[in-house]
Amino acid sequence: MSGVRPQALVLDFGGVVTRTLFETHALTEQALGFEPGTLDWRGPFDPASDALWRSMQADEISERDYWKTRTREVGRLVGEDWRDMSTFVQRARGADPQAVVRPEAELAIRIARDAGVRLAILSNELDLFYGKSFRERLPLLSLFEVIVDATYTKVLKPDAQAYALVGEALKLPLRACVFVDDQKRNVDGAVAAGMRTVHFDVAEPARSYAEALGHFGLTLS
Repeated sequence: MSGVRPQALVLDFGGVVTRTLFETHALTEQALGFEPGTLDWRGPFDPASDALWRSMQADEISERDYWKTRTREVGRLVGEDWRDMSTFVQRARGADPQAVVRPEAELAIRIARDAGVRLAILSNELDLFYGKSFRERLPLLSLFEVIVDATYTKVLKPDAQAYALVGEALKLPLRACVFVDDQKRNVDGAVAAGMRTVHFDVAEPARSYAEALGHFGLTLS
């Protein structure tokens, strides 16, 4: 990719811009009236104890399948029939969307924006999981020039067309985009599409954002 200057930062949303539901179990338990420790699935933070997560990582089920199952489980715990991930997210964290934004994400996004880097979101489930009202109550998203959401496009990462759609929306070649995602399969898809990439580590968000900004000669400070 020598000779092509990176011009756009393309971020996944859930896990990258916002903290994962795994990280906010205490908030969820409080919001839903559960005893502390009720939610014991930890996904990437403890794969050994989360067989369903391991199935997803092995491509036996999709990420959507994983969260559909967790949604039904938590719904049953409150005595309701939950079918939509957005129900889970809104009940667990809908009161204050800003509370679940990663501070490292907000800092990095503003640093990039102030430096003239173009910003885009490429998500498999932004409105599907979070609901449109959540997005509308998150001022940070107004800084993004482009939001490509498979809730509407129906094209899921790591399909090559998903990455092509964000390139077309930005009117940039994909080699001029730096893509950040916490799922390795999506990063691999972006590499195949010709993008620069950062495999986001949910356990080390500051390091991952520093790596992303480094592509533009910027630092997280």
